[in-house]
Amino acid sequence: MEEFIGRKYEKDLLKQYINSSKSEFIAVYGRRRVGKTFLIDQLLRKDFAFSFTGIVDGKKEAQFQALKDAFDFYGVKPEKAPQNWMEAFTEIRKFLQPKINSGKPCIMFIDELPCLDYKGSGLIEALGYFWNSWGAKQSDFKLIVCGSATSWMIKNIIDSKGGLHNRITHEIHLHPFCLGEAKQYLISQNVNWDDLSYLQAYMILGGIPYYLGLLNGKFSLAQNIDMLFFSQNGELRREFDRLFKTLFSSSEPYIEIIKILAKNSSGMTRDEISKKLGKKDNGHLSERLEDLKNCDFLRFYNVKVNKISPKNGIYQLTDFYSAFYLKFVTKNSVDDRFWTNRLMSSEINVWSGLTFEKVALTHINQIKRKLHIDYMACEYYSCRLSDAQIDLVLERADRIINICEIKYSSDKYLIDKAEYEKVMHRVEAFRRETKSDKFAVQPIFVTTKGLAEGMYSKSIVFDVTLEDLFEVI
Repeated sequence: MEEFIGRKYEKDLLKQYINSSKSEFIAVYGRRRVGKTFLIDQLLRKDFAFSFTGIVDGKKEAQFQALKDAFDFYGVKPEKAPQNWMEAFTEIRKFLQPKINSGKPCIMFIDELPCLDYKGSGLIEALGYFWNSWGAKQSDFKLIVCGSATSWMIKNIIDSKGGLHNRITHEIHLHPFCLGEAKQYLISQNVNWDDLSYLQAYMILGGIPYYLGLLNGKFSLAQNIDMLFFSQNGELRREFDRLFKTLFSSSEPYIEIIKILAKNSSGMTRDEISKKLGKKDNGHLSERLEDLKNCDFLRFYNVKVNKISPKNGIYQLTDFYSAFYLKFVTKNSVDDRFWTNRLMSSEINVWSGLTFEKVALTHINQIKRKLHIDYMACEYYSCRLSDAQIDLVLERADRIINICEIKYSSDKYLIDKAEYEKVMHRVEAFRRETKSDKFAVQPIFVTTKGLAEGMYSKSIVFDVTLEDLFEVI
């Protein structure tokens, strides 16, 4: 059995819900390839009373064939084959009824639930009736539904306005691995590299277990990237379109937003995105941005500057796979050693710096832990100054503001005179433009290898290193 890496919080929640003394309706959601099915299977498969899985892009006939296969596997023997979901759930109820009050939880699992909702399916009405008329009235029935189409799961199950309104008892949003979990997972797969290679793998693939599992420890990271992305049959070369088609019934508007954000590493406001879309913004932009955020493609964070309303903060692309694909893969069609041949290029050096900033911004809890402020009230935001943007500002309850300088380097980072003067200029500009006279404003550095000793490094109170970001919290 594959080693279970991370997910301690989610595992504890699932165990708690399954062992409760009442019926539970649990929705598990998250983007494609993040490990939802693996989590549930590894923890509960041996205890399933019944389960079945929807077929991606399958029509009615395919979905009901999958149901028939599940019936055969579990020994469900209806008098006649169900023709619709109302009849199907009636047969499932008849099959499960004898298993209720057996002394152990009666667990039913439906995987890829959104796939079952073909046009005119009546799925939501049938599922709502099944739960309201029978499932909710049992003391030990546990219904778990799962789906990669996160926006569908939220709109139709979690925030349902119909028969399932307020019926979900618990929801679990499974997020990508953090940097430390990704490293643990790769080590468990016999991928033994140095920490900088683990970081670079994360900068390309993100914390998606399936993508990380494609890496082969017999080869270097660069060789792996060429094989996965730039060879003619690379397994991740055609993943991009599949990814969005799985998540959204109409994927093009979402891809358009992703492409716009991929060209602006620091992020954009809703108004800025809308202007780039032009006529393509037909009033659904806010909804689509929320969908992408719920799928862990974007992060939304506050920005402190007079010209931007707090309600119109910054949207930043944080899906590393999509950003890498759009930056490099779409531009290359012939060089199957593209990555290896350009490792030392200025283009990749610039990309490394900008992407490491995103890694740091997705590990704010690790930064706070290093600063010993993880149990302190702390607001974090971006700040647009008149002549610069500060990607991360930590405003602490102890009246200290940390301005974060994030630097990628293959060696210790040396702060020279020009760099020091630029940092001090930002500190003073921040203090002046945000009127933060009542706070102590201190710069900190987030680097890969730490700061090199020098006359200017001594003035930096704290530096956070890659080793700190690898901590699993």
